[in-house]
Amino acid sequence: MKTIHISLFCLLIVATTLYAGEAPEQVQNIRGKVLDAITTQPLPGAHVRLLGETAIATTTDLNGLFVLRAVQAGRQSIEVSYVGYAPQIVRNLLVTGGKEVVVEVLLHEAPVSLGEITVSSAKPKEQTINDMALVSARAFTVEETERFAGSLGDPARMVANYAGVMTQNDSRNDIIIRGNSPSGVLWRMEGIEIPNPNHFGSLGTTGGPVSMVNNNLLMNSDFLTGAFPAEYGNALAGVFDLNLRSGNPAKNEFLGQIGFNGFELGAEGPVFGTGNGQKASYLANFRYSTLELMNELGFDVGTGSAVPRYKDLTFVMDVPGTKYGRFKVIGLWGQSLIRLGRDLSDTAANQYNFRGTATDFGSGLGVVGLTHTWFPSAKTRLRSTLSWQRTYSEAILDSVVTDAFKPFYRGYEKESKLSFNTQLRGKLGANASYLAGLNVDVFGLDYVDSVFSKRYQQFITRSDVQGRMMLYRAYGQLHQNFGQRLSANAGMNFQYAAINQQLVAEPRIGLNYRLNETAVLTAGAGLHSQLQPRSVYFSQAYLPQSGTYIRTNEDLKLTRSLHQVIGFQQLLGEGFRFKTEAYYQYLFDAPVKPDFPEFSMLNFGDQFGTPRIDSLVNKGKGQNYGLELTVEKFLSKGWYMLFTASVFDSKYTGYDGIWRNTAFNGNYVFNLLGGYELKLNEKLTLTLDGKFVWAGGRRTVPVDFVASAQKGEEVRDWSRAYEEKYDDYIRSDFRIGLKSNGKKLWQEWAIDLQNITGNRSIFMEAYDPRKNELYYVYQQGFVPMFLYRVRF
Repeated sequence: MKTIHISLFCLLIVATTLYAGEAPEQVQNIRGKVLDAITTQPLPGAHVRLLGETAIATTTDLNGLFVLRAVQAGRQSIEVSYVGYAPQIVRNLLVTGGKEVVVEVLLHEAPVSLGEITVSSAKPKEQTINDMALVSARAFTVEETERFAGSLGDPARMVANYAGVMTQNDSRNDIIIRGNSPSGVLWRMEGIEIPNPNHFGSLGTTGGPVSMVNNNLLMNSDFLTGAFPAEYGNALAGVFDLNLRSGNPAKNEFLGQIGFNGFELGAEGPVFGTGNGQKASYLANFRYSTLELMNELGFDVGTGSAVPRYKDLTFVMDVPGTKYGRFKVIGLWGQSLIRLGRDLSDTAANQYNFRGTATDFGSGLGVVGLTHTWFPSAKTRLRSTLSWQRTYSEAILDSVVTDAFKPFYRGYEKESKLSFNTQLRGKLGANASYLAGLNVDVFGLDYVDSVFSKRYQQFITRSDVQGRMMLYRAYGQLHQNFGQRLSANAGMNFQYAAINQQLVAEPRIGLNYRLNETAVLTAGAGLHSQLQPRSVYFSQAYLPQSGTYIRTNEDLKLTRSLHQVIGFQQLLGEGFRFKTEAYYQYLFDAPVKPDFPEFSMLNFGDQFGTPRIDSLVNKGKGQNYGLELTVEKFLSKGWYMLFTASVFDSKYTGYDGIWRNTAFNGNYVFNLLGGYELKLNEKLTLTLDGKFVWAGGRRTVPVDFVASAQKGEEVRDWSRAYEEKYDDYIRSDFRIGLKSNGKKLWQEWAIDLQNITGNRSIFMEAYDPRKNELYYVYQQGFVPMFLYRVRF
């Protein structure tokens, strides 16, 4: 109820502006750039026209730039055509009075024979930006991160609605792809591989409670769930390939927002001229924890003393059109801190903490990158990036057996990475293209980690290192169209890990066969490898006889996985799509522990930390297989629908070689989403969105109550590891929004009603040492989330 009061308070403040000001002038500009999809070179003279009754059209200038002026507000579509290229229709652009629409259109050269003219239909909405990704991949739009109920502007929560993807924890956005650990997911931003981009996220994991990725700065991006192309390395499960948009090079524009991700301010606009009629632009957004600010203002935010404190900043500086090529600088910075369980009488705060513990946890991330794009010839592009990043997490855990706090765990992990990558991409004609690249990563490591041992009655240091690691990668890939029906790509990725001097070669292949104008068969296969979380290599074993330590994991090999996928896609009338994929993945060289036979690193990745386990060996295996189904109606005529179904099985072996369920083997997940836009008048649009999910329950290692009572601390019965799972996860979300389009001001109000039925699935079973009893930790109950956004 306290969250509702906060939402209503915010709504009362902003609602007073709804009808303020003059009647809106319902026109705005659509500006953008038309580029070759392979080389990203500008296409001058391309024809751009607005679809519909209004005859608005133009052509691109020498820099591939265009402007469609005085376009009517509302949903609009444009068609872009260029001689020798397949035309493309960009649909459902939301034209508003508060901000110009800025788009980037990539055209593919048409594979035509002499004397033959092929007219291609519009590029399918779900088709990836990376044309080398032929299977288990799709593009997602920025708008979907807001439109899908329950997504809260977070790309990770949004893709959980896609086939083959599920989440297991309402309080975090870790994603499980085809039964793989979330730690197998690769995050890329503008071609830069970044660490965990989430607040309260620890090193070695890829998720967290609140995303640092700001969807207000994203362009359409790719999400891949298996058998990905050769340029993606050091990942086993999937890839987020995020693209950041550039600021408006023609005028200054601003944004304000209040919502789940924080209070937000943004600005963008031109900076200076770069010659040849182009301008440099900037784009920056800053966010501050909503609950922290409300708490500072004296409001009861319903979390007691456990107030999540975080802030983040994202910026882009784009300098095109110089005689030395195009330069782009990006940055991402974030910091977070929370304290739990310090006030034993604070029931509001303690509901977010495991009983018997008091926790302080903080994390931070900083990334800055400089990208240079140069065109050696009309058919080639060389893009090079130099980036630096730093990330850290620190944790203090005290046990609370009595009313006193007893030190239990102290950990501080810090990593830096200096990276250089370069990629040459070009065309070998209208039917073939290639890419080749090199990545060099230099990691700086600083870990201190210790835990109190009851056995030895002292703190044991599980890692203590300051050092450096290096990872080298090279890749190449070819793409070929064989006539009108068949296209294929083949590539190879090489990885060399200096810490264990291991060199691996990873072949990749993808096929796309068009049965007719509406039906496509796809197939793909690839070998993929991934380093262990870097802290795992420096875990050390304690030798009580001498009181010394020994590192036991430095020779661990990369974990490897063979992906195989076959799929079919059919377009069903205007805007409808049916897609199914079957897959099999075989994992090997997974770290396991001889004296802990049920353990495998394949089961970790969605916790707040990385396990510190010594004496690991690469003897573990795993397998994932399943069938996925997608039925989708893209947004048109005011409504959309998405249904996905995934049935799968995920198994692993520990050191004993016994096949067991993995921690992520939910076996099935079904999602149904839909939404409708209703235009109330020339100024107001009402949006209604709903979501229903039904998934298999979370797998568990049960608590051994007798052993726990004897030791006075939680003991799990690993002999029954992941045999059972909790009741099914069932949840419904609903989102209602109102958009107001003014003359120079665009506003949006929305309330996201999370888990409207209040069904609280079990998250895990735990032991309370103070009360000597078992208890359950439940998933999130009903929670309303409020959003207000303004653009001007």
